[in-house]
Amino acid sequence: MKLKSVVKLGAVGAASAILLAACGNNSGKESTSKLVNWQQSANLTTLDASKATDNTAFGTLNNSNEGLLMSGENNTVKPGVAESYNVSKDGKTYTFNLRHSKWSNGKPVTAKDFVYGWQRTVNPKTASQYSYLFDHVQNATEIGKNKAPLSSLGVKADGDYKLVVNLTKPQTYFKYLVAMAPFYPQNESIVNKYGSSYGTNSNNMIYNGPFKVTGWTGTNDSWKLVKNNDYWNAKNIKFDGVKFNVQKDPNTALNQYQTGSLDVDTLSGKQQVNEFKNSKELNSQKAATTFFIEMNEKSNPAFKNTNIRRAISMAIDRNQLTQDVLGDGSTPAVGYVAPGMSKRNGKDFTEAAGTKTGVSYNLAEAKKLWAKGLKETGKKSLNVSLLSDDTAAGKSTTEFLQTALQKLPNLKVTSQNIPFKSRLSRSQNGQFDMVITAWGADFPDPISFLSLFTSGGSYNNGDWSNKEYDALVNNAENADANNASKRWDDLVNAEKILMSDQGIIPIYHQVVPRVIKPRVHGIQFFPTGSPYNLRDITLSNK
Repeated sequence: MKLKSVVKLGAVGAASAILLAACGNNSGKESTSKLVNWQQSANLTTLDASKATDNTAFGTLNNSNEGLLMSGENNTVKPGVAESYNVSKDGKTYTFNLRHSKWSNGKPVTAKDFVYGWQRTVNPKTASQYSYLFDHVQNATEIGKNKAPLSSLGVKADGDYKLVVNLTKPQTYFKYLVAMAPFYPQNESIVNKYGSSYGTNSNNMIYNGPFKVTGWTGTNDSWKLVKNNDYWNAKNIKFDGVKFNVQKDPNTALNQYQTGSLDVDTLSGKQQVNEFKNSKELNSQKAATTFFIEMNEKSNPAFKNTNIRRAISMAIDRNQLTQDVLGDGSTPAVGYVAPGMSKRNGKDFTEAAGTKTGVSYNLAEAKKLWAKGLKETGKKSLNVSLLSDDTAAGKSTTEFLQTALQKLPNLKVTSQNIPFKSRLSRSQNGQFDMVITAWGADFPDPISFLSLFTSGGSYNNGDWSNKEYDALVNNAENADANNASKRWDDLVNAEKILMSDQGIIPIYHQVVPRVIKPRVHGIQFFPTGSPYNLRDITLSNK
């Protein structure tokens, strides 16, 4: 999830020593509001499930709507609109049995709403950036190329309350996908009623989740989630709702938290985190997100040399970066795939794929590899640029890396920090030498990371290529898709190749530090996909 990752990065900003001196570890004032007041660092972009791409939209949609299944604790899924489902022996047919539930206008949610919503998302006219998630559903790819009609999509309504999905090949993580916003139901009559304004403000929508969105004009900085009495499980929603307030300045946000105007605030930087390090209000969430460096082999042929790439990686002290520079709880990278996301036989993926080759620090060895790489490429020196976002974390990371890498003899690094949209555009257009970027998993499966770096992949901006890696990823998605053991081995070996060949340079795994007032209980955060579930919140001083 490219955009999600950057929104997280964008939440990191400057800290004020003056303000922090007044903070301490105490919660300060607490609100008596019946609503939870929540700081957002970015505006809401859309309520259209087919067009959402960022954390703010996914967090709002996940709590105002509901898919067939919902994300649960420990990378599980639990029933949503579907009370149950079964999978055919060949792994290619899913049958979902829907409960009787309603939209916020009182109309029933039926299997046809899912068929319509899915067809609308894969329709090229909708231009959904997440339509690729449907690529295993029969004819989705052909529809995306305008080579098959929408009606041929492999999803059918068998009556009002049974949905049958046909896949072209088994997809073990399909159960996670149907919990995501692009797979939510959509009511055709409502979409047609509002046309191009559908989902562009809170009035031009209906909702089938525990809350309804109110007060969002499409451009303002606050909106509410208020209890939806038509939700099938409304009796178990024990509070009135949430008010989201956009506050991009981290110091102002923290001040609002201290004075009781906010109940939930995302901390920014080492100083703010340190102020709460012994507080029970601090909630440090491990995100399935890895920050890494891509090296552009097209713009700078020296990066085709493995020893050059390995030398750069080995010159980075990741412990020093995470502890002394970032200080927000983020951890040194142990590989490309983030830890804690996927296990087999009790062993984490990162442990199974464990290799220190691509993430270890050894400056002396780095200098040897560097000298060898320069000799192999016929160069005596190298001048490169290092591109990153213009956030506080982006700037401090760039500054640290520039100093670290220039310890390699005759390497000159020029850093550039630019706004996210510009950085993303330059990354996608190959206008960089080295770029610091991030990837957050959409679902808890290593393929969500590893599929990015196959040859010619749309996110493979550095143009690294390895045929053996491509074959392993292809096997995981096809020949071994229904064989859990072989598929696991395919992905483990692909990760090992990516690291030993240093196709990219992982830097750190992100932790998101938040503070939450003691009166608020039951928020559930997720490391992948939709960021949080608010259904189980209770307030202790209502």
